[in-house]
Amino acid sequence: MFNQELLEELQSYVDTHLQPIFHEMKLYSSEERIISEEIQNVDLEEFIKIKRQPTFNQTLFRYIDKKGASDADIYKRAGMDRRHFSKIRSNPEYKPGKNTVIALALALELTKKETDKLLSSAGYSLSDSDTFDLVIQFCLEKKIYHFYDINQALDYFSLNPLL
Repeated sequence: MFNQELLEELQSYVDTHLQPIFHEMKLYSSEERIISEEIQNVDLEEFIKIKRQPTFNQTLFRYIDKKGASDADIYKRAGMDRRHFSKIRSNPEYKPGKNTVIALALALELTKKETDKLLSSAGYSLSDSDTFDLVIQFCLEKKIYHFYDINQALDYFSLNPLL
């Protein structure tokens, strides 16, 4: 449960990470431009074949198997109904919403790195410029996985609950 000390630590974490980030323009050397031209000449299909990562479906079920959990345990902990989870299971191309992916990551009690991988497989990421995302990152780093506690932290910043 979030006590006053943990809420103050969360506030500090969010304040620290919400600082604006400035990037400098980079001038590319002739060597870097040659590499870039070589990349452009690579066959697109070969590039995709080399770079392709596992789908969300594959990544999710690999984590479920790794944790030794049942599908029912995970979708119940994530606050999902059986039909929604079945859609994920049966359609390898299905792309769930970001909150659904986060809920599944929390239900699986994934680390920050594992959560990033699961989010990435669905085309999402946790941003350092979004308060909601920072609250989720804080909870992951502190191994806070209970939805009641996470929603309490989100409410502290007047954000919508996860579920």
